[in-house]
Amino acid sequence: MKTIVVAPHPDDEVLGVGGTILRRKEEGVKVAWLIVTNVSVETGWSKEKVRERSEEINRITKLFGFDEVFMLNFPATQLDRVPMSDLVSAISEVFSSFQPTEVFVPHQSDVHTDHGMVFKAVASCTKWFRYPFIKRVLAYETLSETDFNLDPKQCFYPNVFINISPFITEKLRAMGIYSSEIGEFPFPRSYEAVRALAALRGAASGCDAAEAFMLLREIE
Repeated sequence: MKTIVVAPHPDDEVLGVGGTILRRKEEGVKVAWLIVTNVSVETGWSKEKVRERSEEINRITKLFGFDEVFMLNFPATQLDRVPMSDLVSAISEVFSSFQPTEVFVPHQSDVHTDHGMVFKAVASCTKWFRYPFIKRVLAYETLSETDFNLDPKQCFYPNVFINISPFITEKLRAMGIYSSEIGEFPFPRSYEAVRALAALRGAASGCDAAEAFMLLREIE
């Protein structure tokens, strides 16, 4: 099996799939990280923030031991200005190159526009007759994005739970790399909230800590 985690922004992969990435690596699975956006001075970010983001990506890559990292470098927070055809084309190229069996994608109803755009683009890149290697597509939840959706018809309804009990401490350590994204509880992206969500998903599935997903498609 080969797994790819599609992250609109660096930190989404840790919040939604961090424990599962660590578990997949222990299972001997090849895992790739697809980062859709990035920050740059040209799009209004400071040199310090650009440098900080680059260091974070390097540290996360080493911690998780990703087999491959793909960076599309679309402007962060501005994906709604990018033609969907450009986004689809870029993601399609990565999928065709890595040929993942399993795809993790942000949930379609996340309140961040970038997340919604990424979901739509990935959906176009999972057709069996063009990407026959993809056998499983799952949506992950992202604290402060998935849980702030107000449309009751498009809520996150998990139906797959992955036990990450042995990896929750390492997941929290990975989250600590994104220090600028962490706040004091009850801020959603706090250590307490990340641990609490893992405990809640664990309670729903009979383990100490879990990550929850929505299975969108599976072909056997």
